[in-house]
Amino acid sequence: DPAGVVDERDHPAHRHPTVADAGEGDDWVLTGTKRWIGLASVADVAVVWAQTDAGVRGFLVPTGTAGFTATPIAGKLSMRASIQCDVTLDGVRLPADAVLPGATGLSGPFSCLNEARFGIVWGAMGAARSCLDAAIARSRSREVFGRPIGAMQLTQAKLADMLVEYEKGVLLALHLGRLKERGTLSPAQISVGKLNSVREAIRIAGLARSILGGDGVTNEFPVMRHLANLESVRTYEGTDEIHQLVIGRALTGMPAF
Repeated sequence: DPAGVVDERDHPAHRHPTVADAGEGDDWVLTGTKRWIGLASVADVAVVWAQTDAGVRGFLVPTGTAGFTATPIAGKLSMRASIQCDVTLDGVRLPADAVLPGATGLSGPFSCLNEARFGIVWGAMGAARSCLDAAIARSRSREVFGRPIGAMQLTQAKLADMLVEYEKGVLLALHLGRLKERGTLSPAQISVGKLNSVREAIRIAGLARSILGGDGVTNEFPVMRHLANLESVRTYEGTDEIHQLVIGRALTGMPAF
């Protein structure tokens, strides 16, 4: 978690960024709180980004260190397979060599974010394809008034819209991947891909659910699971609004953060 830099949610944990102070000798002392930290309660080592007098620095923090506490967040209705935690760092003392030597400022955490965002461009389209496949299969097998629902005009219109957005999303992902291979992919272009893929995948999943009717909310089909999980994907690695601002800055040359 890059010190909560891209998280706008109003939670007390987000109002206490982690800071690192010089302790006795060459030690570091970390104090602060973070929220929605993946797998923090099962990890042996945490990577923590903290504000120091020299700017944001990264630290390797053994989770068994005194003052480090990770509490799983209960009641999640999305991304239930992953453990997310509230993390408290209460005077966590670390040796001098715990700091990551090659990362100073926000470039370190943001480089991690850009890699994750690029992965989401593809991953969201994978969820969309799963929903589209389920909707197509159901439209062929489900019969109403003596014929498959896939023979109905409105059903075909929904399927056509789903396919168009899916194909556009995959082509965009492929284009961004080729730019990445050439080393010319910009953060703003990644934001275009992440914003589009997640937004359209949610729309595709919603249309698939409507084609499946009531059965669409059961675990017999993957649609509702993808729809719920995509709502988390919309939030993490930058919300829709953050990516709109990244794109807006690239278009106008003026930051509005």
